[in-house]
Amino acid sequence: MPIYEFECGRCGERFEELVPAGTASQACPACGVAGAERRLAGFRTTRQPTAAQKRRMEDRRGVDRGGARERFQRTLDRSRERRPRS
Repeated sequence: MPIYEFECGRCGERFEELVPAGTASQACPACGVAGAERRLAGFRTTRQPTAAQKRRMEDRRGVDRGGARERFQRTLDRSRERRPRS
């Protein structure tokens, strides 16, 4: 049984219900009126690249995967060298 999204025409409540396939209307849980109509549920897609896509982009740009960690360590070492000892 699929989960469908419904919207009540009377109170405007939007809700999801697990109902048999093809169900066109359902009773509203907020106001109790029958006849809430099924709506198309929106969904999101992510624009984040997958791990494999990230590796391919890094390879194309010539970026070393461990480079960020090494740069951070070098910066940390330099800041410790500059700091006056008490």
